[in-house]
Amino acid sequence: MATTEQDYYELLGVPRDASHSDIKRAFRSLARELHPDVSEAPDAALRFRAVAEAYEVLSDPERRRTYDRFGHAGLRTGGFAPMDADFGSLSDVFAAFFGESLFGTASAGPRPTRGPDVAAHVEIDLAAAASGTTVETSLRAARSCTGCGGTGAAPGTAPVTCPACGGAGRIQQVSRTILGQMVRSGTCPRCDGAGTIVETPCERCDGDGRTLEDVPLELEIPAGIHDGQRIRVRGDGHAGTLGGPPGDVYVTVRVRPLEGLRRDGDDLVAPASITMIEATIGTTITVPTPTGTLDIELAPGTQPGAVHVVRGQGMPSLETGRRGNLLVEVEVRVPTRLSAEQRVELLRLEERLGEDAYRDDDGFIGKLKSAFR
Repeated sequence: MATTEQDYYELLGVPRDASHSDIKRAFRSLARELHPDVSEAPDAALRFRAVAEAYEVLSDPERRRTYDRFGHAGLRTGGFAPMDADFGSLSDVFAAFFGESLFGTASAGPRPTRGPDVAAHVEIDLAAAASGTTVETSLRAARSCTGCGGTGAAPGTAPVTCPACGGAGRIQQVSRTILGQMVRSGTCPRCDGAGTIVETPCERCDGDGRTLEDVPLELEIPAGIHDGQRIRVRGDGHAGTLGGPPGDVYVTVRVRPLEGLRRDGDDLVAPASITMIEATIGTTITVPTPTGTLDIELAPGTQPGAVHVVRGQGMPSLETGRRGNLLVEVEVRVPTRLSAEQRVELLRLEERLGEDAYRDDDGFIGKLKSAFR
C-alpha cells in the first residue's frame, strides 16, 4: 500500500532526473489507472492520493528542489500541506491538475490555476512578541513576467494555435476494428494540452510567463504570538498561471527567549536564587521582564520553592489581549562549606531560636482565632 512517506519518484515510476513532461505523463497514466471511478482495488483511493501528492510536489520546481535536498522533512518544515480535495470524478482530477477535461471531443483549453504557496521565516525578540510589531522582510516568489506580460512569448510575438489539435489541447484517433470504428481521445503531444505553442520564447522568463523575484513583505505580528506559530498572508505567494490567483505566504515566527525567563502559556516564569539568610530576614531581588527589570520584595521567612506572583506582568493573550502573570520561583541556597567556628555559631543560633521561630504565620484570621482562644 502506498504511503505519503514513500519516495515520490518511485510512486510515479520516473527517474530523479525526469523532465516536467515525463512527470506529467506518468501522473496522467497512474490517475487513469488508480482513480476510484475506474479501479476496483480496495486500496485504490489511498494509492491515488499518494501519487497525486507526489505530482503536486514534483511538478512545482521550488518544492521539487526542497524535496530533492531535504526529503519529506524539508517539505513539512517549509509549510507544505498535501492537497486534500474530494475529487468527485476522474474528469475533475484532470481539470484540477491540468486544466483539461478527460472526456469529450474537445477541451475549452487550459484553465487559470492558482499559484503555489511560499514559506518564510522571521525572528523577533520577546519584547516585540509582548507588544506586537511590524516586520519587514523579503522572499523569493514568482511574479508575472514583465517582459512578455505572462504569455511566455517574446515581445512582439504571441503564442500560436497548435496545428496538431487546432487549439483544443486534445486529439482524436480513429481506428477500424471488426466491431466498427473506435475513437480514442487523448492529450495533444505537440502542445502538451495547452492548445497553443510558443514559437519564440521570451528571453526573460524562458517561455514560462513568470520570473522569480525578491519581493518585499511587510508582516503585522500580533501581541502575544508564541514561538513557532505561523501567520498566513493571503495573495503574496507565487503568481498563478493564465491569470489564476496567486498563492499565499505562510510565515513561521521564531521568538528569541530572554535570559532568565521562560514562557508558560501566557505566564512568564523567572527562577530566583537567594541565600538562606536572605530567605530568613527578607530581601529585594531584581528579575527580568520583556520591558526591562523589575524589583521584587520577598518577605521574611520565604520558603524554598515559594512562588511569588506579580499579576499582569506576563504575556498578552492572543485571544483576549489579557496579560498573564509573572511567576517568581524561589530557590533557597544552603551553605555547603562551613568552618568549625561557623558550624558552632549556627548550632548556638538554632538553640536560641527554638520551635516558635519555625511556626507558620497564621495570618489575620489565625491571629483573630488565637485571640478568642
